[in-house]
Amino acid sequence: MAKENDVVLIYFEDKPLSFARIEDILPDAKPNWYHVKLLLLQVPLQIVTWILRDAYINGEEFTMHGKRMRLESVVAPETQEEPPSAIRENKALKDTDKAKVISLEDRKKP
Repeated sequence: MAKENDVVLIYFEDKPLSFARIEDILPDAKPNWYHVKLLLLQVPLQIVTWILRDAYINGEEFTMHGKRMRLESVVAPETQEEPPSAIRENKALKDTDKAKVISLEDRKKP
């Protein structure tokens, strides 16, 4: 089950709508239902609380006012191990090919 501080992507009618961070998950009076407090990551920021079943928090489709909704966990991409080609090319420069650094301070007119 998704947990506090996880980022989710909210789908509305099978289209991505907004990212949100789960702020809090509290049990409801009904078993397997929860009050899920979401910080909608949009402008302006907004906090909403939805009452959802545990299956819905885990990505199963549900409806809200007759419209299909779904939460999808967001996993951050791995950091890029190999630098982009432009950086690789710069690293390949020989000592004799190094560029000269020009001071902008020295270029100012008195």
